[in-house]
Amino acid sequence: MDEILEILCAANGVSGAEDSACEAARELLAKYAPDAAADKFGCVTGFIGDRNNGKPTVMLEAHIDEIGFIVTYIDDDGFLKVGNCGGTDRRLYEAQTVTVHCESGDIRGVICTLPPHVKKDSDKAPKAEDIAIDIGYRSREDAEKVVSQGDRVTIDNRLAKLCGTRRTAKALDDRAGVAAVLHALELVSGRELPYNIEVLFASQEEVGSRGAIIAAYNSAADIALATDVSFAYTSDAKKHECGIMGKGAMIGVSPVLDREITAELKKLAADRNIPYQTEVMGRSTGTDADDISVSHGGIRTGLISIPLKYMHTPVEIVDTEDIRAVGRLMAAFLTGGECDV
Repeated sequence: MDEILEILCAANGVSGAEDSACEAARELLAKYAPDAAADKFGCVTGFIGDRNNGKPTVMLEAHIDEIGFIVTYIDDDGFLKVGNCGGTDRRLYEAQTVTVHCESGDIRGVICTLPPHVKKDSDKAPKAEDIAIDIGYRSREDAEKVVSQGDRVTIDNRLAKLCGTRRTAKALDDRAGVAAVLHALELVSGRELPYNIEVLFASQEEVGSRGAIIAAYNSAADIALATDVSFAYTSDAKKHECGIMGKGAMIGVSPVLDREITAELKKLAADRNIPYQTEVMGRSTGTDADDISVSHGGIRTGLISIPLKYMHTPVEIVDTEDIRAVGRLMAAFLTGGECDV
């Protein structure tokens, strides 16, 4: 699990420029689905089974993109100006080290900040368009030799082990979900299943689920099990509105989700001693599940989420046992509840 998470989280995949992350996910998926490929929109898809065997098809879905920035302008002094790609946390902008992903290769930079000696107490967290990234050049002409408008930027952080089974990294939203899908495929590998499996690692979730909309429309799936991250409890949050890290998969309950699939997931978790908790949402889920469920005449959809702390920051935290629980629950569904996983 650590090896898979390290590969996935190290790959660059800011929304709309997921090439590196897509290739990392495609290589991992190809072990189970040799036809795994990235489509023209940046989604990774793969099929396991026989399209002509008459079995229903279950889609396993997680999104592959991550939040970040896009270079919008280079000023006369060589500083980069940027805009948001997804919901970045503006409180964390200043004094971060970043990587600018250029056509010629990655370069490092830092987000500018005033020293505390001259900063006023009234200074507020800057908006994305107000920050500047220092990459070491003195002029626009020099900077433009390596950086172009439209290049993506990510805040740096590699996977690190915390105590026990807790891990921190950037992009665990939703590379943790990708890892859960891969874990499910490992658990059912070589088994005779009542379903065909279609895997979708969707692009551009952070800017409006655009990849999932297109891929689900082109899908032949009868059922979809989506996985994403959701809010884990921290001391400054309301416990009843959060999942508890280490207590397993969060089974979604929402008007947009299929009630029978939700009930089956709960029963499978209870019967197979897979740790789980429920996440009740009064309207939409805020994940790709919303758009998948209404695609191409409708796809019966369930949602299983992974508790995550510090969402949309470079220091997101998950518990690998929760990722395994999500994978086990997906695997239990794919086997029809007939096999231990």
